[in-house]
Amino acid sequence: MPDIKKLIFLLLIAAIAACTGCKEDPPPPDEGGLKITGVSIPASLNIPAGGEVTITGSGFAAGDQMVFVLVSDAGKVYTATVASVTGQSAGFTLPAGLTSGTYSLTVKRGTDSMVLGTLTINVVADNAIPDKPGMTLKGVVYCDGEGIPGVVVSDGAEVTVTDSKGIYYLPSLKQNKFVFISLPGNYEIAASDNIPQFFKRLAGGNSVEQHDFSLVHTDNNNHVVLAMADWHLANRNDDLAQFSNGFLPDVNSTISSYTSAGKKVYGVPLGDMTWDAYWYDNNFRLEQYLIEMKKVNCVMFNVMGNHDNDPYVQGDLPPEAPFREIIGPTYYSFNLGQVHYVVLDDIQYINTGGAQGTIGERNYSDVVVSAQTSWLAKDLAAITDKSTPLVIFIHAQLYGNPTLNAGGEEVHSLALNNGSTLLQMVQDFSEVHFVSGHTHINFTIDGGAVMEHNTAAVCATWWWTGKTGYANNQVCKDGSPGGYGIWEMNGKDLKWHYKSIGKPSDYQFRSYDLNKVHITAAAFAPNSDDAALSEYAGVYASPNPVNDVLINVWGYDPEWTVEVSEGGTPLTVERVTAMDPLHIISYEAKRLNAGATPTSSFVTGNTAHMFRVRASSATSTLEIKVTDRFGRVYTETMTRPKDFTWSMQ
Repeated sequence: MPDIKKLIFLLLIAAIAACTGCKEDPPPPDEGGLKITGVSIPASLNIPAGGEVTITGSGFAAGDQMVFVLVSDAGKVYTATVASVTGQSAGFTLPAGLTSGTYSLTVKRGTDSMVLGTLTINVVADNAIPDKPGMTLKGVVYCDGEGIPGVVVSDGAEVTVTDSKGIYYLPSLKQNKFVFISLPGNYEIAASDNIPQFFKRLAGGNSVEQHDFSLVHTDNNNHVVLAMADWHLANRNDDLAQFSNGFLPDVNSTISSYTSAGKKVYGVPLGDMTWDAYWYDNNFRLEQYLIEMKKVNCVMFNVMGNHDNDPYVQGDLPPEAPFREIIGPTYYSFNLGQVHYVVLDDIQYINTGGAQGTIGERNYSDVVVSAQTSWLAKDLAAITDKSTPLVIFIHAQLYGNPTLNAGGEEVHSLALNNGSTLLQMVQDFSEVHFVSGHTHINFTIDGGAVMEHNTAAVCATWWWTGKTGYANNQVCKDGSPGGYGIWEMNGKDLKWHYKSIGKPSDYQFRSYDLNKVHITAAAFAPNSDDAALSEYAGVYASPNPVNDVLINVWGYDPEWTVEVSEGGTPLTVERVTAMDPLHIISYEAKRLNAGATPTSSFVTGNTAHMFRVRASSATSTLEIKVTDRFGRVYTETMTRPKDFTWSMQ
């Protein structure tokens, strides 16, 4: 008997174990009395206004109401009546007035209803366009089935404008392998992999190709553009971790703050998103960049940089092939609100010695080649209102880093080989901004109607200063924190500022108590020696106990003011050219400490956005007030002595 009880006990245990994790089957969905089964609706639907829609499923009845609710605006509701029914489908006409977008679809019959799912509807135009002699490209640009007149269309060589019905024709030789539109203001276009699809790839040959563009109405008169230079992602220096843990949460927080306020946000990576020297050794190319870029929560208009070329290929156009295949055109234009934007490729790649399996010298010229300037002239000619703000995105800078002459006046000169040509081409516009990267520093050249905004790098010093075991900060060669530019556009009113990664937007300068800035090997590179470090430390290799204070204002332009007072007494503020000491200890000292020679192009350089004052004592508190050109005020109560450390603000 005990054996029988034991057997029963074991069987019960086994039964319980077999049922572990089991749960009662969920009840069937509440269909509200409707016996409709086997429903299948398309994920997306391209259909002309008033077109016929067929939904697969059994149990529909003539007279059923198909209710479309716009996902982004539940107040927009459209209803159609099922007119035809078979055993496996229901047919109806697309509701009048329904616009392109993503909708939830519900079927109603009397008081009963059933949610069928969601679908994206693209209301297309009647695109039966006849051929024209000599025209190898044709198409229609439309929104909600209606053609949009006046849209600029180009193949990168020829430029035309859509007619009153939104139709265009181009006599294209198809050499650039794209046809693209200059996206008109207050419209958007679908994005793929975060890239707006304002372009179509051409099949080539002599046959006539038709490429249509479907746009969506939007109000982007008040919008924000993020200028993000020099990512240099290469799977080295802990760059992906720094990118994911620092830049991404910062930029996505910025985007969220603006979108929550009802503003449209667009991104512009300013070139050198990758690092050609590591395309093959580290298996990190444009395909891998695309994975990271898609993590930024806004669409991206990409600019090509010198490091985004294939290092195995010589010449200018052939090394661009991966960028064209993965990203899109290397030059184009678009409009957001009332602002006209142009993207140019100002790198003529040479890459002496490059061959399959061999990385070349990766040398290049800073120039906008004639094919682009010819196209640009036509694109700008289509802008009849020359009061339209013009923003031109380039990778390599238009001007060189400014310096100061003996009288303290700013001196600058053109750096781009044909910069004077570009300046002549934009001279009729009343407001022009060139936005560049490439240098990993900040500077602004104010030429009146024409300004350049050279924007420091997302990667700062190629991700070195934040690498594990280094300074645990992000500092560019001029002392600017790693970051990006924020452009706020409201109609024709443009405002901008530089946003430091991990810092609030009002972090616009850093002050140094030079009494405390003494760069020695013992303090900052104990594995090296003073002889090696002093080569990079310059004047900071010696003590400076004269109560000087240095202020680095990275967003400075001549419309800014810098004021300092001591105990209520204003001090004389002098603009100077100087090296940033924080960058020296964060890069050069750390490299020497690791037994390496600092890379010459990465070392600290002189910058002219520095200001010096002399206090009356070593312990007085200074009030620093910096005012930008838009009247925004940034302050610091500087308690001295102020320590000089890698983590200083």
